[in-house]
Amino acid sequence: MNRPVSERTSAAAVSERIVRHALTDRVLHWLMAAGVLILLGTSLLPILGWQFPWVTAHWVSGFALTGAVLFHALRALFWKDIRSMFIGNADLRDVLALARFNMRVSDVEPRRPGKYSPAQKLIHHAFTGVVLVALVTGAIMMAKIDTPWWDSNQYILSDATWGVIYVLHGLTALLLITMVMAHVYFALRPEKLLFTRSMILGWITRKEYRAYHDPERWQVK
Repeated sequence: MNRPVSERTSAAAVSERIVRHALTDRVLHWLMAAGVLILLGTSLLPILGWQFPWVTAHWVSGFALTGAVLFHALRALFWKDIRSMFIGNADLRDVLALARFNMRVSDVEPRRPGKYSPAQKLIHHAFTGVVLVALVTGAIMMAKIDTPWWDSNQYILSDATWGVIYVLHGLTALLLITMVMAHVYFALRPEKLLFTRSMILGWITRKEYRAYHDPERWQVK
């Protein structure tokens, strides 16, 4: 017996979808995003006059973000194709070709990227570096507060070393504010909404795949 038209239409729509981000990766992305926003809020809002017990929320969210980052790193190393995030000579050539095309130096359109464009790779690596510095310096600063596992120790490092730690930690906060704003801005641009949708729902259409990606550089079933 033939299926109803609505069911056939729904099945056809699903067959036109290509998975860009698995559910686990999407959950990790939003967990890490929430962790970064909570860390920024609990560290900066008291400076603006919002008084609340922020210290505990700050270090607990830092621990949670560290766990999410470690799980993401292990997943990328052993279950994902980590090479898809490498920046190689082909990416550099694509950037130069795009610059030449936009500046009207060349009429040759740049090649479409694979799964991730050079810009997406760069923002990923920038967030990785800044967040890792924030987590490492934050973990060191944990020695100065009381936790359920240890008492504070103000003298584990010299004053000069603590100064470097504070500067690096504060600098990462300032960088993250700028990077988050830029990330949200580009995520909400009309031509980028398909990537935002894929980070929420997981898929793009085959038409979008052909328009924005080179099938030879990102092969899907």
